[in-house]
Amino acid sequence: MSPWLGLLAADAPLAPHDLWTAWRFEPQIVVPLLVAGALYVAGVVRLASRAGWTRHRRWQAAAFAAGWGTLVVALVSPLHPLGETLFSAHMAQHELLMVLAAPLLVLSRPLVPWLWALPIGWRRGLGALGRGWLGRLWRGLTVPLVAFTLHAVAIIGWHLPRLYDLALGSEAAHAAQHLSFLGTALLFWWSLAYGAAAEERWGAAIVWVTLTMAYTSALGVILTFAGSSLYPAYGARAAAWGLTALEDQQLAGLIMWIPAGIAYLAAALVFAAQWMSASERRVRFREAAAAR
Repeated sequence: MSPWLGLLAADAPLAPHDLWTAWRFEPQIVVPLLVAGALYVAGVVRLASRAGWTRHRRWQAAAFAAGWGTLVVALVSPLHPLGETLFSAHMAQHELLMVLAAPLLVLSRPLVPWLWALPIGWRRGLGALGRGWLGRLWRGLTVPLVAFTLHAVAIIGWHLPRLYDLALGSEAAHAAQHLSFLGTALLFWWSLAYGAAAEERWGAAIVWVTLTMAYTSALGVILTFAGSSLYPAYGARAAAWGLTALEDQQLAGLIMWIPAGIAYLAAALVFAAQWMSASERRVRFREAAAAR
């Protein structure tokens, strides 16, 4: 038996009667969440006092609150320890990070409130970094092709059985898995929403999100129709929940295939609506210019 499978086997699987008391208040998760939330609130308050509380900023604040709350559900609620017992719960946790929390946080554009929450000297220093190497790195990582590739490598790579089993038995590997899923998802959605001029990005965004839906759905289909359990680390841990390991894997595949696929499809439709709206604005602008 590999060492990480042994580590996993040492912990008793979470039983249904223990679910609602299984909240995880791990400092390495809770502290960054609290700091991010507090900085956002402080930055929004400072911005509102200077520039007024516009309707657009209300929507951004609502998106941040929803994204932040989704992170709490995924990383602090009983869903987190349940993911160590049920593959399907682990899959739901990952999809919450990648297809719900990440796009909501991107829509909220939190960088501006975070900067405004800092002392002016810090803002100037970070602004200088943004105009230098840090800004160049960010622009390189948010090229849609680069962000798409990084996200695909993270998703496909961590679903290889050896790496997935490693993440289940090693806290460091598990943290790296979640950070790579969330981090590359943030890059991916940011690149689609803000990575190019409006007239260029919406059509490309439809392509990239459709490609992502295609390969994630393919992974979901593989998990759903596999004839045997692909992740031995889970073993018989699903039995307490009335599932075999194979049934648990099939449910995980369906989660990755259907609900996540619907989320990607909804995003593609939003991008299509934005594309048509941008095209209409260009036509009106040209007609007005011709009339003048």
